[in-house]
Amino acid sequence: MAHTVQSLSKLLKKSEDEIIASLADAGVSDKTMDSEVSASELKILMGSKKRTVKPATPTVSEIDAEEVAKAKAALEAGHEKDEKLLEQDAKRKEMTQKQKQDDEDLKKQQTEAKQEAENTKKAPEDKKEEAKKPKRLRNAGSPGVGGRAQLHVAKKTNRKLKKKDRTRLSQKIQEEQAQHGFQKPVEKVIHEVAVPDNIKVIDLAQKMTTKAGEVLKVLMGMGVMATLNDVIDQDTALLVVEEMGHQGVASKETTIEDVAIEKSKATGDEIQRPPIVTIMGHVDHGKTSLLDRIREAKVADGEAGGITQHIGAYQVESKGNVITFIDTPGHAAFSKMRSRGANSTDIIILVVAADDGVMPQTIESINHAKKSGAPIIVAINKIDKEGANLDKVRQELSSHEVISEEWGGDVMMVGVSAKTGEGIDALLDAITLTAEVSEFSAVAKGPAQGTVLEARLEKGRGKVTTILVQSGTLKKGDIMIAGLEYGKVKQIVNDQGKVLKEAGPSMPVEVLGLSGVPDAGDEVLVVETERKAREVASFRKARDREAELQKQQASKMENFLQKMEEGDVSTVNVLLKSDVRGSAQALVEALEELSTDEVRVKVVSSGVGGINNTDITLAATSGALVLGFNVRADAVARKTADNEDVRIEYYSIIYNLIDDVKAIMSGLLSPELSENIIGIANVKEVFRSQKLGDIAGCMVEEGMVRKDSPIRVLRDSVVVFEGELESLRRFKDDVKEVKSGIECGIGVAGYDVEAGDQIEVFERIEKARTL
Repeated sequence: MAHTVQSLSKLLKKSEDEIIASLADAGVSDKTMDSEVSASELKILMGSKKRTVKPATPTVSEIDAEEVAKAKAALEAGHEKDEKLLEQDAKRKEMTQKQKQDDEDLKKQQTEAKQEAENTKKAPEDKKEEAKKPKRLRNAGSPGVGGRAQLHVAKKTNRKLKKKDRTRLSQKIQEEQAQHGFQKPVEKVIHEVAVPDNIKVIDLAQKMTTKAGEVLKVLMGMGVMATLNDVIDQDTALLVVEEMGHQGVASKETTIEDVAIEKSKATGDEIQRPPIVTIMGHVDHGKTSLLDRIREAKVADGEAGGITQHIGAYQVESKGNVITFIDTPGHAAFSKMRSRGANSTDIIILVVAADDGVMPQTIESINHAKKSGAPIIVAINKIDKEGANLDKVRQELSSHEVISEEWGGDVMMVGVSAKTGEGIDALLDAITLTAEVSEFSAVAKGPAQGTVLEARLEKGRGKVTTILVQSGTLKKGDIMIAGLEYGKVKQIVNDQGKVLKEAGPSMPVEVLGLSGVPDAGDEVLVVETERKAREVASFRKARDREAELQKQQASKMENFLQKMEEGDVSTVNVLLKSDVRGSAQALVEALEELSTDEVRVKVVSSGVGGINNTDITLAATSGALVLGFNVRADAVARKTADNEDVRIEYYSIIYNLIDDVKAIMSGLLSPELSENIIGIANVKEVFRSQKLGDIAGCMVEEGMVRKDSPIRVLRDSVVVFEGELESLRRFKDDVKEVKSGIECGIGVAGYDVEAGDQIEVFERIEKARTL
């Protein structure tokens, strides 16, 4: 249907002059209001309209605008886009509703027309014409009903035009955004990424505003197999950030634990406190005997095997001065405990036996003391014994940078005898003098802070925790946190067994009331409420669990590759129960260090307290050996162990336990093969026989030749063949062995021997290996 300028004006919602001007611009002139516009001219008009709609090109000043202006412009464009889309959606919805209403009106009018035709009973021509009416209504532009039909068609046309407009608008917006974001080359943005102690891979990717897949690729390149929700440690995360071109910053977020620690700090004036003295040294050099002499009590008599089984802490008074002593075991298995003792001490007494001198554990103690930064006083013990040489000890210590004051150094060295008491007063005076020079002090008022020295389960008392108060005052009824455990202090007992109401700085005490058994070395805090204590304990547990998961994840690939390389490796499974937490920790560490390339020690479980039925069930399931250190199995556990064939071993001396585990591991080692040469025969001549093959005529020079033993053929003292004897004959008889000095005939299977060769007969012996 041809359109006129007037109809196009209504259709495009523009004035007639604007339509005529648009046609003129498109090259169609001489048009008036009533002029018809052909389809070809309409296409030219619409084409020119499309060509004229071009996206605005930004000026140079817009391109060179500052980054803030760009960001604002992009934000405004986004808002404008959203508003336009909302407006279009509203118009489209309105159009749809109007079209639906028009359709309903049309149907209604058609129904009324049919009803009117039936009522009036018009002529057949009229009926035919009326029947054709809906079709005419859809195609004609007559007024009335036909007008509505034409309106319906117009709406469809407008709808199509709106869709085109929408597409055109979307393209325009995309072009504008492309001009804003990518018109000018942009340098890579380097982010400063704050990395906490542990972080999920997906969170790290978000901090760097990059895809998580890229982070996983970098991790894989570093040999770390992880997924989006796996946790990686701070060091690994910092490496990833650096690898991806960003700047990583190690951060420590303020946690509920930090807030609790800050609030629990004691404030006020500091007062002088007793020095905390740790005694270190090699096993059996007399540390406990020396402390026993100082306390004038027979503590050493109760020590099994002459070794201190767990940290003990005591206070003594000398000439009006109070000194706190911490005794640490000297065995190599307790290096970790000794290190822990050095980290919570003021002065270190290094005990060295005058007859033995510097030993391996003495060197370890020196290293721990140097790391702690605490002043060292050397007590040269056993000066009453024959062969005691103090200068030799000083010389050995000087090689480890522990130089005596007498030799120009800064370390006080005192000769003592724990047996006779000689030099004890001089040692105490040296401690007092060092404490006066160092001026040790602490805040006495306020909540207590300290360190767990030991923890154990005790029959009739429950969880008993030995702590060293370092600042503040611990009172009965305080809410205390120790590591992952918390509780209300029910009882405070000092080293002499007296019940106290409170304990001040540098005082070692036993505390009852914790929810569980904390680890030795855990920090002790006093908080306001039990709720706060529970929150801090829960936070610590969650943090430890995340760290453990991260550790397990990091070792997955390493363990997988290690298993591939190791092949068949024997494993000794051990379930360990101890009387105190410190001993259990040190024993687990010592046992795991025994592992070799062929035999591994795996501690399936370790704990504090007696051996119960649950322990036996676990040991039976995992095929573990149950080791009890200063604990015993109850009746039910013993019966279950007999039924399940679980082996239980009891120990009270640490190095006996370690030696027995070594022996068990030695039994699992593949036997060591050694060779023993049992005879040598010289080949004098070779006889060729069709029936018997080549026979070497030999003289046995050394030892004997056995038929069932393996042989080697030596030519010019070089091994040229290794195999076995096919036959051994003496004259015409087959024999099993021929001794030295006797001739014999030897048939060698698979090799042609020559005159002048030597035949070496040997045997392989299996020997049990030891660690």
